[in-house]
This record gives sequence, structure tokens and C-alpha cells, in this order.
Amino acid sequence: MKNRMIAVTILCLLFLFGCSKSKEPTFEEYFDTEMEKTKEEYGKEFDYSYSLVYKKVHTLNQHQDSIAIFTEHNPNGDQIFLAYFEKENGKWEWKQTRGAEWDSAVQWSSMNEEPYIYSGTLTDDSITDVLVGDEPAEIIEVEEGKRFWYAISDVQTVKVKAVKEDGREENVEEIDKELMEKEGKK
Repeated sequence: MKNRMIAVTILCLLFLFGCSKSKEPTFEEYFDTEMEKTKEEYGKEFDYSYSLVYKKVHTLNQHQDSIAIFTEHNPNGDQIFLAYFEKENGKWEWKQTRGAEWDSAVQWSSMNEEPYIYSGTLTDDSITDVLVGDEPAEIIEVEEGKRFWYAISDVQTVKVKAVKEDGREENVEEIDKELMEKEGKK
């Protein structure tokens, strides 16, 4: 009987200890909390919205990390972002972000710190692949006629190429100078 009382007491203590430990938020919970803070910063005067389009939790450089691609309707219009997160001491930390606009003169951008993540938008249906250096980019369908790509590189400066349906590869400059001139004339 005494052993049974000790066992029940130990089980109750273990249960209470398990319940009292604060549960760390999942990546999605962390992301939504941070985005809701952004929504509050804009206030009710602006119809701010966001949508998580894609996420990938994995390990780079011996850290648990994540990439999130999300769209935002903010004062600058409709934009798409890629954000990089690392889990430090059991908590998610937002590390870097890059944004883009559809049909912009900026064809792609890269993050300034490791990991170097290259990303850009695609509205040209004839492009089947994007190469960053020799690595193929991950291409995500965002909505009809709008795709977003990203690639992780351990090299800070690489060439970006678009692969067309017919197999031709074309260098993609970071800035489309012709489109920039057109935008400047508007």
C-alpha cells in the first residue's frame, strides 16, 4: 500500500511538472504572432493582410531553421517576402527578410548575411527553371501566373540564370534596366 501511494505521488508530481512547463510555440504560431504585431502597428486605418504561402523547416549550419514565403497587402501594395528564421535556445528568431513586387524592375535579390538566399518573382510562363550558380532554385506557385523562387547558396556572389521551355539559358540581371526606364517614364 505504501509503495502504491509513493507511485501515485510520483505520477502526480510528474503530471504537474509536465503541465507547468511552458510549451514553446511552433514555427507557425511564432510566425502568426509576429505578423499580428505588424498588423497592429498599421492600425485599423489600413486594411493590412498577410498570407503564409510556403514554409520549410530544416537544418542549415547545424541549426534548426526555417524559410517562410508570405504575401502582404501593405501601404506599398501587394508584395511577396521571403524570411529566414533560426531557432536559438529553443525559441524562434526572425533573422533576415527580402521583399519583392510583381512585375518590378528588380528581378531578384539576395540576403547580405549567411545563409545567402537568392529569391525573385516569375510571371513569364516560358521560364521552367531558375539556376543560382549551378543549383536549381525551388519554385513555388503563388497564384495563377505568379511564381516565386528561392535558392540557398554558400557563395555571396553568383550568376542567376533562367531556363526557358526550349532549354535555352539566359542570364538574369538583378535589375532589368529596360523595365526600370519604363517605370521611370510613368
